Amino acid sequence: QVQLVETGGGLVQAGGSLRLSCAASGRIFSIYSMAWFRQAPGKEREFVAGISRTSLTWISGSTSYADSVNGRFTISRDNVKDTLSLQMNSLKPEDTAEYYCAASRAGYDKSIATNDYEYWGQGTQVTVSS
Repeated sequence: QVQLVETGGGLVQAGGSLRLSCAASGRIFSIYSMAWFRQAPGKEREFVAGISRTSLTWISGSTSYADSVNGRFTISRDNVKDTLSLQMNSLKPEDTAEYYCAASRAGYDKSIATNDYEYWGQGTQVTVSS
């Protein structure tokens, strides 16, 4: 069992930055493929960024991004502190959504499919004003 808790959401103006964090507890963090998803009102939950599971604690893993955030967002993991982060720069109003941290032990690495992830955080709201 893995527990995930997101922090760092808030209100920011377009062009600004936010950093989301996800604290994990319960199992060996490095063996989980991790990702950030988001869900805007009336829309389906969508993949934002993913980072691969690693066999060695000091290796951070490879990353992947949705086209809409590539070049603006950066996902990273700290396998010693058991945390996942999402640095979001050049934010746009269309980035407004609830952001969720997710963990996968058995699914495809950096999968974009929600059903590949066994564990989810409660979400943190990001609102970007124009």
